[in-house]
Formats: sequence, C-alpha cells, structure tokens
Amino acid sequence: MKYFWETTDTIPDGFGFSHYDGLHLIWLAAFVMLTLACCIAYRKMAENHRKLWRWIVAGLLLCDELFKVIPMVIQGYFRPDYLPLHLCSVNIFLIAFHAWKPTKTVGNFLYTVCIPGAVAALLFPTWTSLPAANYMLIHSFTVHLILAMYPIVLTVGGDIRPNIRELPKTMALLVALGLIALVANLLLDTNFMFLMSADPGNPLYLFEELWGSHLLGYPVLVTAVILVMHTPWLIINKRKNKVTV
Repeated sequence: MKYFWETTDTIPDGFGFSHYDGLHLIWLAAFVMLTLACCIAYRKMAENHRKLWRWIVAGLLLCDELFKVIPMVIQGYFRPDYLPLHLCSVNIFLIAFHAWKPTKTVGNFLYTVCIPGAVAALLFPTWTSLPAANYMLIHSFTVHLILAMYPIVLTVGGDIRPNIRELPKTMALLVALGLIALVANLLLDTNFMFLMSADPGNPLYLFEELWGSHLLGYPVLVTAVILVMHTPWLIINKRKNKVTV
C-alpha cells in the first residue's frame, strides 16, 4: 500500500504491470463477466428499473472521476492534464446526460465512439507503470470498464439503436469536442485526445512510425471503427427489410 496514492507521474520505476499479464487479464475478465451479467439483467428489467440502473451507473462514473481528482488536489498532484477533456472523460458527462435525458444523437455517439474508445483503453492501458494496489490504476480500469459497459448494455437492451443516419451528427459532435481539446492543448500545453502526440503503446503511435504523424491515424481509425460498429447493423436491417417485404 506504500504507493497507493501515487500517479503515473510520481510512481518510481519497476512497480507496474505488463499488457496481458495476470493483473491485466483479471481486469479484462471482470469487464466481460460484469457486462454480460448486466446485459442479461437489463433485458429483464421494467422501464422504471432500467431508468434507475442508468442513473446508478452514471452516478458511479461521476464518483469515479471525483475519486481521481480529490486525492490529486489534496496531495498537490493535480495538473491541467487531468482536466476531463480526454474523450473518455468527456463520455462520463455524456453518459450522465444520456441517463437523465436519452437522445438518439448521444446514444449513437456512445455506441459509435465510447464503446471502441473505452474497450481500446482496456485492451491497451497506458497506466502500466502503476502497481495493483494503486488508486489511479483502480480508477483507470473501473472508469473505462463502466464507460464501455453502459452503452453495450443499453444496445443489447434495445434502448440504444445504432443508426447510420445519425453518423453526421456523431461526427460533428466528435469534431466539436476535438476542437475544444485542441484549444485547451494550445493554451495549457496538454495532450487531450492525443492530438499533440502519441506514446508507445497507443495505437496511434503506429502511424507515427509508419507515416511520420500520428494524426494521419485518426481518419483511418475512425473509418475502421465506423465500419466495424455499423456494418453488422446494416446487414441486420437489410435482412429485416427483406423479410418484411
């Protein structure tokens, strides 16, 4: 517990974990099992219970963010880098909004952007320098776990209905958030949404090595994500229309 209150900026070398070691696999297994259990339970819930579930999960996300921020402020570790302007942090507040007032646009944004972003963070964590008994490691895994779980459960439950026609609005919202992050980066010398650089371990870093700029990876990854997330629904809807006809 000696290093429980340290961050990736303050922890000494040699106390972290490796991708897909025992610790990482335990967290991934917890994500799969919890998400599966919630999907099964959510499908059986009445609407009032579904609404309560959404509020509870949104509340847990907001508490998780406070669990990150408050100790940093107390210890004097808080820096502009920890402002909630990374895409996953923004999704915390989008989920809170969606739990309070569900909309098609926010729902499709959470499906198209939040799920792959949070799952990618779980698969390729950037907090590997932290030990198992560390509050920032616990926060990093739990917040991304819940971020991915919320839209997955709502999609399985039918409350989020992926729609390719919502993509223009989804992309417009993503660009708007990116512009806000870019302005913050230029003013605060930060790297929100990895717009300024990508570290090794980040999938964008591959494009830095291949093409000299990690930014070139964004259109490639966005296109790939859209295809992966929406092609199955296009096929399903096409088959449904054929059956209807």
